[in-house]
Amino acid sequence: MDLSSAQPGLSLGLTTHVSSPTLPSPVSDNSYSLHVNSSFRGSSSPIPSAPLQLLEEKDERVRANNGEEQVEDEMISFMGRPLCVKRQIDGQSNFCSNPSKRLAVDSGPEARRASVRGWGNQPLEAADPEISEIMKKEKQRQFKGIELIASENFVCRAVMEALGSHLTNKYSEGMPRAKYYTGNEHIDQIELLCCKRALAAFDLDSNIWGVNVQPYSCSSANFAVFTGLLLPGDRIMGLDSPSGGHLSHGYYTQSGKKVSAASIFFETLSYKVNPQTGYIDYEKLEEKALDYRPKILISGGSAYPREWDYARFRKIADKCGAVLMCDMAQISGLVAAKEVASPFDYCDIVTSTTHKSLRGPRGGIIFYRRGTQSGKQGLVHGDDSSDYGFEEKINFALFPSLQGGPHNNHIAALAVALKEVASPHYKAYMQQVKKNAQALACALLRRKCRLVTGGTDNHLLLWDLTALGLIDRNYEKVCEACHITVNKCAINGVSPGGVRIGTPAMTSRGCLEDDFEIMADFLLRAAQITNNIQREHGKLYKDFLKGLHNNKDIIELRTRVENFASQFAMPGFDI
Repeated sequence: MDLSSAQPGLSLGLTTHVSSPTLPSPVSDNSYSLHVNSSFRGSSSPIPSAPLQLLEEKDERVRANNGEEQVEDEMISFMGRPLCVKRQIDGQSNFCSNPSKRLAVDSGPEARRASVRGWGNQPLEAADPEISEIMKKEKQRQFKGIELIASENFVCRAVMEALGSHLTNKYSEGMPRAKYYTGNEHIDQIELLCCKRALAAFDLDSNIWGVNVQPYSCSSANFAVFTGLLLPGDRIMGLDSPSGGHLSHGYYTQSGKKVSAASIFFETLSYKVNPQTGYIDYEKLEEKALDYRPKILISGGSAYPREWDYARFRKIADKCGAVLMCDMAQISGLVAAKEVASPFDYCDIVTSTTHKSLRGPRGGIIFYRRGTQSGKQGLVHGDDSSDYGFEEKINFALFPSLQGGPHNNHIAALAVALKEVASPHYKAYMQQVKKNAQALACALLRRKCRLVTGGTDNHLLLWDLTALGLIDRNYEKVCEACHITVNKCAINGVSPGGVRIGTPAMTSRGCLEDDFEIMADFLLRAAQITNNIQREHGKLYKDFLKGLHNNKDIIELRTRVENFASQFAMPGFDI
């Protein structure tokens, strides 16, 4: 194309044959001409106008075999070539390659309503077969596997029904009776009932304790406490993560990297367990706290198998002027059943997850003291009164400071779970959880395995794999290949070290002490397989993984595990 004589513009004009465009009367001749500026080509021969006929409503219609009416395609001549001015309806559109995204033909309001209703009421298997199929596989994995991760559990059917309910449709920002949106009268009833049941589950007086059930997780609950009661840069002290603490209490890597939000926005210093015994060193804890002077002192962790001395924590907190907080996420079910010591006797604030030993939906919860402190000034920043002052600050920290609308389906499911927690059969369940943990610990000790602190007082135990020469990540991977889920963890502040094992999930499936004796054999066999692979392929993870493929020992153990686990029903759903 020669552009040497091109003019600075290309005109694309539509000209009508109507004599006066201002006439209000209907146009009788709807033909238009399309003109292209011929000077663009640099040619002296003008391009003739091509008439462009506007579509007219046609009386002639073609009826398809299914009885629907279809308008015949309209063709025009554009620059000497035929062109269809209506989108084809046979699935071969030139403008949209995805038929599902085409605009639907307006078939009237009733048809449109039916279309929306039909789409909205499709079951998952029909609406999304791909997701449905993956979920079926996960259901089979849970059924055929042995779940020994201490922080996991299986909810009951009623909890699952509340979670997958219409309550997820409602937006409910704010506290009960003070929601930002209207239409929350029933949501408020559910949340208030959940709060009432939470206090009842832990045998708490509502005049002394308040509760917020809106946190999305225990990490969210912990950070809400810090945000509400502290200023940026204030000091927090909790158990060191490699010693069994939790990242949400603050943690720095050896290089100094700040891992959690608690360490990013506040100053955190950790206390540790005794590296020889695995027990918390309360003497060093007190010495460090008096030097550090934290504003919040935290008891509780994610991998500590023994009781917590809350009375000793209380004395230390009083000496350094700190708020005493407990994160009981791991042991909250045992606390409710009075199978371990209660932090409520000594602590100012207690947080927890709701899905671990408590066996509820995934979320968090915050308990806080109310009323007047005995003989003390306020513990909250800037509060010189003797009132605790926690309620308003913590509630405001959750909303609007940190979260949006609470998950109403979770709160309803938690209310269902807390009703069960207050029942006698739940206490029997937690007693069995504890018996099973002790039975598993004894079975491993008889097989010459080394456990941190030599046993357990709660639902979990820590198995030190270093005595067997095993890398914790390698052992965890072999167990997973055999359909046993455990999780690696540091031992006595040192990583790599061992695995954390818990009993709530398999107890929820009906397993008793003798069943955990069998599981101990499975765990030991997995250790032997790990040792064999490490000798043959090396301990380096990428080399170790090569030994997992088509390993006959793994296949044999996996078959045994699946046959064993399939004997026990799954709570909450049928297979």
